[in-house]
Amino acid sequence: MRNYIAYAIPFFLVAMAGELLWAWRRGRRVYRLADAVADLGCGVGQQVGTVFLAASLLAAYAWLLEHVALLRFGPGSPWPWLAALLWVDLAYYWWHRLSHEVSFLWAVHAVHHQSEDYNLAVALRQAVLSGVTSFPFYAPLALLGVPAPVFVGAISLSTLYQFWIHTELVGKLGPLERVLNTPSAHRVHHAVNPRYLDRNYGAILIVWDRLFGSYAEEREPPVYGVTHPIRTFNPAWAQLQPWAEIVARARRLRGLDRLRVWWRSPAWSPAGDALPSEGEVQARPRHEAPVSAARRWYALLQFAPLVALTFFMLLGQSSADPRLLAAGGLFTLLTLVAVGGLLDGRRWAPWLEGLRLGLVALALVAASVA
Repeated sequence: MRNYIAYAIPFFLVAMAGELLWAWRRGRRVYRLADAVADLGCGVGQQVGTVFLAASLLAAYAWLLEHVALLRFGPGSPWPWLAALLWVDLAYYWWHRLSHEVSFLWAVHAVHHQSEDYNLAVALRQAVLSGVTSFPFYAPLALLGVPAPVFVGAISLSTLYQFWIHTELVGKLGPLERVLNTPSAHRVHHAVNPRYLDRNYGAILIVWDRLFGSYAEEREPPVYGVTHPIRTFNPAWAQLQPWAEIVARARRLRGLDRLRVWWRSPAWSPAGDALPSEGEVQARPRHEAPVSAARRWYALLQFAPLVALTFFMLLGQSSADPRLLAAGGLFTLLTLVAVGGLLDGRRWAPWLEGLRLGLVALALVAASVA
């Protein structure tokens, strides 16, 4: 089955280059190298994770389709596509909304919100487990008899649409703002300004937010990120930090509150801690690590081949030797940790990077003599 996201990777890279050029011509700076690498690193981790998770999720959908489908459609029927596109958009809204309202779901989704910038690279900043938590919301399509290729296609179209709305360079789009999720509407969603928190959950359509009372219009300039910044550019730690935060909160609690913290709101605490005010949000500086420009560019140079490796892993995931896929997955994890450590200025990062380069050299020697 085709992986549409894999085929779109070259387009993503070209679009980001175009956004960078457009911003430069307008005298805007919308990218920071370390943050962009962290965003892309999270995306690489999520896609490599998908290589190992997708087969299980598709197998589960195929089982449901075979055993619980209530309808069957003839070849070429448009109805499965119409049903899938509408349901995926509505299901995404509720998965997305609950991912902001339930702590253990937020621990997955928070990865997408951690960046304090807002650009096309942020669209690719995704959590490894997002497909797992969203699957139950999409799975009812099996009851309707929607074929697996249509199921995958509808979710992919929803994902691809959401790429372009992650930009500061597109203003409001007039009447389209009433129907579609736009860059303006989605900037609100990524903001931590008090009046913007937990608003605009839509994927393609914004009408669900208007219908269910979660819509907010963009007015004051958004401040991006999460209410408790993670202060790191390490894409590997970015995936784990929200879970560590819940565990730390649970340890400070007593009795059943240690369990309640997992399914209550991410903002919940028995003491009723207050969220940052608008003034505090506006005064908050963006995270910067004290590392040289040379180290940042070196990290980018080492990260670039990982993007190519991910692309080929995704294209060949159905036919490649599982051992090679496993080796690629381990190499991806090692590279993300090493590059993230370099971007954060960690003392251990050069040692880990030396080990990584040594393993690459050994692999090349082994390949040449095999």
